[in-house]
Amino acid sequence: MVSSTAIIYPGVELSEGCIIEDYVIIGAYPAGFEGKDLKTFIGKNAIIRSHTVIYAGNNIGNNFQTGNKANIREFNTIGNNVSIGTLSVIEHHVNIGNNVRIHTQTFIPEYTNIENNVWIGPNVVLTNSKYPNSINAKKNLSGCLLKDSSIIGANSTILPGTKIGKNSLVGAGAVVTKDVLSDTVVAGNPAKFIKHIDNNLYRNLLQG
Repeated sequence: MVSSTAIIYPGVELSEGCIIEDYVIIGAYPAGFEGKDLKTFIGKNAIIRSHTVIYAGNNIGNNFQTGNKANIREFNTIGNNVSIGTLSVIEHHVNIGNNVRIHTQTFIPEYTNIENNVWIGPNVVLTNSKYPNSINAKKNLSGCLLKDSSIIGANSTILPGTKIGKNSLVGAGAVVTKDVLSDTVVAGNPAKFIKHIDNNLYRNLLQG
C-alpha cells in the first residue's frame, strides 16, 4: 500500500507487502547525481512511516521499519529486520546488518559499520571526524564499528574510528574515546571499564 501523497522516484523497487505512509519520499537523487540511473531496493513487508525521506542508491532488506521523519541518505546497505526511529539520521555509505534497532533521534554518520543484533538507544551520536571543519576533514573521515550484539545506551557519544566490541554494553550518557573490548561494560565521561559481562546471563537477558 502506497499513500497517494508519497513520492516514489524512478529506479525504486518496492517488494510485496510494503506500507508507505503519507508524504514519504523514496529514491530522491543526491546532489550531483540528478537524473542518473540509481537503483533503490526495499525488501518485503517494510513499513515506511510518514515524512520519512530515503535517498537513491539504498539496498534495504525485509521487514524494515522507520519512525516518522527518519532521514536515510544515499548508498547504504541495510539488512533484514532493521528499525530506524523517529527523527533519526543515517548518512551515506553506511553498512547496517540484520536485526538492528536504532532508536529515536540517533545520528549515524557516513562510513559507519554496524554488525548484526546491535541495539542503539535514543539520542545516541556516532561521529567520524576527529578534527571537524579542518582543511582535510572530509578526506580523513573514520567511521565507528559496532560489533555483533553490542548495546549503546541512551545519550551516548562515540568518537571517530572507535570499535565497540562484540556483546559489549556502553552505559547511558557515556563518551567513548577509545575501543571497547568484547564482553565488557563501560560507562562515564570518558568511558571507562566497569566490569566483564557474564555471557550466559547476557544471552538470557536478550532472549527475554
